[in-house]
Amino acid sequence: MIGNSSWGPDLRPSICKNHNQLAIDCQADFQSILSEHSFLAASPGTEVSSNPATSRDGGHSIPAPAQITLLFMSISRRKFIATAAVSLAATRLRAQGGAAAQVTLTIPAEATGSHMPADFVGLSYEVQQLTDPSFFAPGNVGLIAQFKALSAHGVLRLGGNTSEFAWWKPTPESPEPEHPKTREVEGEPKAQYYPVTSDAIRNLAGFLKATGWTCLYGIGMGTNTPERAAEEAAYVATTLGENLQYFQIGNEADLFGHHLRDPKTWSAKTYLDEWLTLARAVSARVSGAKFGMPDVAGNVGWLTEIADLWPSVQNPPHVTTLSHHYYFGGPATNPDVNIPRLLNPATMARVQKTADTATAAAAKMGARVRMTEGNTCYRGGKPGVSDVFAAALWAADYSLLLASNNYSGVNLHGGTGKSVANSVGGFLPGDVLLHDAGATPEKIATHPHPFYTPIATFGSEYVLQPVAHGLKFAGSFSGASFFTGDFTTQLQAAGVDATAYAALIHDGKVAVIILNKDAEKDVELTLDFGKRRAGKIEVETLHAPSLESRETHITPSSQPAHLKEGKYTVTVPHATGYRLTLS
Repeated sequence: MIGNSSWGPDLRPSICKNHNQLAIDCQADFQSILSEHSFLAASPGTEVSSNPATSRDGGHSIPAPAQITLLFMSISRRKFIATAAVSLAATRLRAQGGAAAQVTLTIPAEATGSHMPADFVGLSYEVQQLTDPSFFAPGNVGLIAQFKALSAHGVLRLGGNTSEFAWWKPTPESPEPEHPKTREVEGEPKAQYYPVTSDAIRNLAGFLKATGWTCLYGIGMGTNTPERAAEEAAYVATTLGENLQYFQIGNEADLFGHHLRDPKTWSAKTYLDEWLTLARAVSARVSGAKFGMPDVAGNVGWLTEIADLWPSVQNPPHVTTLSHHYYFGGPATNPDVNIPRLLNPATMARVQKTADTATAAAAKMGARVRMTEGNTCYRGGKPGVSDVFAAALWAADYSLLLASNNYSGVNLHGGTGKSVANSVGGFLPGDVLLHDAGATPEKIATHPHPFYTPIATFGSEYVLQPVAHGLKFAGSFSGASFFTGDFTTQLQAAGVDATAYAALIHDGKVAVIILNKDAEKDVELTLDFGKRRAGKIEVETLHAPSLESRETHITPSSQPAHLKEGKYTVTVPHATGYRLTLS
């Protein structure tokens, strides 16, 4: 069986009918391959990956001339040859229909761009996740393993909409405080208050120690008091110790006018005044307390306003980071949330505009910027967009673009379906979308919940999702310094939807990541490292059978290549990411 061919099964008969000779030629090609590698016909279950060089199985090296994924099931040799010939014919026809874009990128001699911190990679979870003290706990070995697989030195951010309805419960006997009245609006959590306990914080400390990660800890602002905020912060700081990076007070305060504050008077200025009261109460209890703020939903203009107001603040708290959130679009029922728009160059152009505003504001305050909560589609993600390979390419590109703009990190939002559903009003629009399309409850349950989560929970199992693989792929640049250049501009000027980033990584190695997000067009890429550079090129591939695939792989090449007069040429297939490392 040919797996996930972009031609689709209904097109294969017409291909054979109209192009018999090409199919015959392809059948001969596969007969030749089988005679050279006779184990293919005799080994059901062998997988040929879309690795640009070779795939590995049981020590055998398998050529992949068609750059497709072949899944050998229990089928006959004759049927396999016939079906594979048709798919290879389709691949040849596609190549005949349009030549690959040809681009040469020159890598500068010095890496003078931004430095990507070693802990750039991050995840974001709702504070309400702490109501299950066993979740972020040293005994949750499955989740710990996935955190470590994603990054050896990441940052866990706890916050989200539910942080505004948490209350600190230091002892089992602590009474629940009175809460202010709030307005109920679509997309925001209902006024369901819950405690954060000392047990949960102690377990969180053990979890962070086990993973090697640090924490950005969110304290509520919308329904909190300075006294309770300070008491909670003091316990958190003492318990987490050096694994606490900073506190953030308030989540998406630019939206408080919808449900938590008077929209007629709420502004960046009134937010700052209220924030200072809470931050100073925390600083009085926690020596050397550090903060990130304002953690806006999307109005980055607030960062500019706060930076302009900051010089007038007397004895300001220690703010290390200006923070904002980002979601490409939403909710799931919005038809404009789709793969072509997600991967369109215009999407990253808007991201760049946001980064320009945010970094300019941070520079005024002597701080850096972090995107502390975001993903593909707000209110839990969209099935078929947020949980497929396209999201991996988006995550890699988004993360590297922000890193090249001197951001300190990215925290992609996720968690359990229950905690995220609670944060957006009690249900996930993606479930409604699937139900209305006729999906059964059993079919809906096969998707990660929430749909955009980087680490999905299936029963007792934790599984990295495509978006996490994209973040991990970008995270391979952690600790590196970027080379400056118009790499992406050159690629897109050649008519292909692709981006590229180059960096000087550990041990003085040069690495280049190319993300070909184009659904159809390949790129014939020449990297010019300069005649003074020599060495071998190692290739790592971010790939899947298709943009719509629920699976994603990061595969290293089996054999390195070598520079020729300081240059290396490679064809990057459509819908694929390459990481090329010169050593």
